[in-house]
Amino acid sequence: MGDVENRSDGQAHEQADGQARDDAAPPRRQARGVRRRTAIVRAAADLILRDGPGALSHRSVAAEADVPLAATTYYFAGLDEIVAEAGRVLSAGWAQSAGAQVAVARRAVASGEVGPSVAGRRRSAEILVDAIVPDGDRTAVRGFYEQLAGAGRNPALEAAYAAGREALDVAIAELADVLGVGPGVQVLVAVVDGAAVTALAEGRDVRALAVDLVGQVLTDA
Repeated sequence: MGDVENRSDGQAHEQADGQARDDAAPPRRQARGVRRRTAIVRAAADLILRDGPGALSHRSVAAEADVPLAATTYYFAGLDEIVAEAGRVLSAGWAQSAGAQVAVARRAVASGEVGPSVAGRRRSAEILVDAIVPDGDRTAVRGFYEQLAGAGRNPALEAAYAAGREALDVAIAELADVLGVGPGVQVLVAVVDGAAVTALAEGRDVRALAVDLVGQVLTDA
């Protein structure tokens, strides 16, 4: 009788353990799915920055993410969805980077680094340029502007960038308000982007030219 009870208890424990494993399996699978999806989107974003939107394919993204090719179609409806998600990630990153300069601007204002003087306007220009031009060396900056120019050839990426522009504009507007500078956000971004493209085309220093031109704009404002 005791043996029967012991066997029954053992079976009950095994069933409970099995149920626990079954209950835990879906969250583990979901976590793996989230990790793979995130890896695929990050890989696509990296490819866009490094090689341009034209380099994107299911195969190239899978290789960059180090996932099976089938994963790119299992977790996404198609390449356009991957591109759109990557575009949103990149746009959010640019807005976040620009927003980070607000703290820099507040410190500069508090310390008297910025103001109506020539040196003060130049410091404001430097902060604004740092908010708009991405971090990295000349190769990274060139890749950034090359992929921006090529985004218009990819409707999914174009739409993602257009949707993400608002967050970037908000960040730049807050930065300009803290610095007390007058030109509109779109003017500032256009001047910096234009300076960057010119500098890249002519072998000049991107940030130096952008700071000089933004400084002129601040002087005339």
